[in-house]
Amino acid sequence: MQRYTVKQLAKLSGVSVRTLHHYDAIGLLKPARLGDNRYRYYEEPEVLRLQQILFHRELGFSLQEIAELLDRPDFDRLAALRAHRVRLERQAQRYAELVMTIDRTIADLNGKRTMQHDELFKGFSPEKQAGYEQWLIERYGGEMQAGVDASKRKLESLTDAEKARLLEELAEIEASLAEACRQQVPSDSTAIDVVINRHRSWVGVMWNRACPPDAYAGLADLYLSHPDFRARYEALAPGFTEYLAAAMKAHASRVRS
Repeated sequence: MQRYTVKQLAKLSGVSVRTLHHYDAIGLLKPARLGDNRYRYYEEPEVLRLQQILFHRELGFSLQEIAELLDRPDFDRLAALRAHRVRLERQAQRYAELVMTIDRTIADLNGKRTMQHDELFKGFSPEKQAGYEQWLIERYGGEMQAGVDASKRKLESLTDAEKARLLEELAEIEASLAEACRQQVPSDSTAIDVVINRHRSWVGVMWNRACPPDAYAGLADLYLSHPDFRARYEALAPGFTEYLAAAMKAHASRVRS
């Protein structure tokens, strides 16, 4: 039977060594055995369990929820895989439409085709956007309602080219932060101050007003709590959802102090 050390499993799965150590510490993924050299060794059952953990993380489950689910006596790995496949197929269809929207926008901006305005928003879910807005309003009250309304007015005033530039800027910011995550730069490190400041400023532009520290920290909670955001951020780098949220909260704490 093939065995993996923690470093080998990290390389195989794309999960950091630190994360595997954390999963061991909380009992989510224990190694098959410890060698005389104190090395952790993982075998096929652990590799398959890690796959299930990552699938459930992609779908927005918390670590506690995953542990409770996987440790149930009636847990059926095949049934879980089939359910994952159905959910991912639905997501893949929506993401494929978003990719086509991006391609059409790029072609339009390069002058290669004329794009209808309704094509700019193919793949975006009005229901989900309304849900995100309602979450913020319920948490922060009337002030956030005013902020949401101001944000909508701001977006309506932008040209298609301006909206595209904003999305390009966000992609650059998120790519820089995802790389910091992959390089295991601490989320509260001042090394990412410049880019996290850019992120908060970008949010302020989208909100059409300054983004106060408490609201920025609340936005981090939104990213953590919604599967849609998790799916997008985890596609950039494993563990990026938690990393980004922690960086946002650390920044908010520094600004408040």
